[in-house]
Amino acid sequence: MRNAVWVCLGALVLHLIPLALPRNMPEQELAIARATPDPVKRVELLRPLKDNPKATARELREAAELLREGVPLEAHELAKEAERRGPGELETQLLLARICHGERMSRCEEEALARAEELAPEDPRADLLTADFLEGEGNKAGALEAVERAYGKAPGALAVGVRYARLLSEVGRGEEAVEELEDLAPRLGKARTLMELGRVRVRQGRLGEARKLFAKAVEEEPKLVEGYYELGMASFGEGDMEGAAEALREADRLDMSDMKPLAALCALQRRAGKTEDWRVTRMELERRFPERMDAVRSACK
Repeated sequence: MRNAVWVCLGALVLHLIPLALPRNMPEQELAIARATPDPVKRVELLRPLKDNPKATARELREAAELLREGVPLEAHELAKEAERRGPGELETQLLLARICHGERMSRCEEEALARAEELAPEDPRADLLTADFLEGEGNKAGALEAVERAYGKAPGALAVGVRYARLLSEVGRGEEAVEELEDLAPRLGKARTLMELGRVRVRQGRLGEARKLFAKAVEEEPKLVEGYYELGMASFGEGDMEGAAEALREADRLDMSDMKPLAALCALQRRAGKTEDWRVTRMELERRFPERMDAVRSACK
């Protein structure tokens, strides 16, 4: 026991030494800030980087990212300093656009996106970020236009192609989406192509076809979590609660770190009037995700 105590004390001293040493290197402040969840303490650590001549534009961007969610105005100041130190860096403009969008600073957002386009006219990232903003606002048509521009700049980008197909489907151009997915199929793979085609059919209200496509997808790739999730939701849409529960349970078994399948099952059981099953699923969610009780309550309403 005595030896164990000494080992623990030694480890504690080793961890405290860096905090006691003089710090003037940006990477030291960033390393400590990464391990500090409290936004107020993070600000105390990172605000001085704005005046630290050793801080690079990249380090200032990272500091701004660490503060973006909790202290956006401080993040904006750090990002502007990063812009001053690296005026030609696209990443800084994209970061500024995200900060400004989060704070509803429209003019600032527009200026950052325009500057990003000016710096790298053939880079698709500014268009994709614009699509994120528009989609978040419910403007699917505008998002589609932005993704189409990005796809034109990066025609070989698989993820952009899939997103383009999804948006085509969401604005009611389902058959065009199918054609796009069929073109992507050799690179996307059979299982994921089937799953994406199934999603198109769901949006068209063709649940029977969608369910068959999802079933083929998980048959092709038995560990495709998203495929089982979609199969469960489509099964419920067709009135098959037992099939929905089986598929969602399998999705949960394949990835127990994600509460989405089990939360969906809880909501569906409640809607179907399966009171006892709903209570069991809710208790399981509460046991496995105690740190997300608000999300559990919301899902199981």
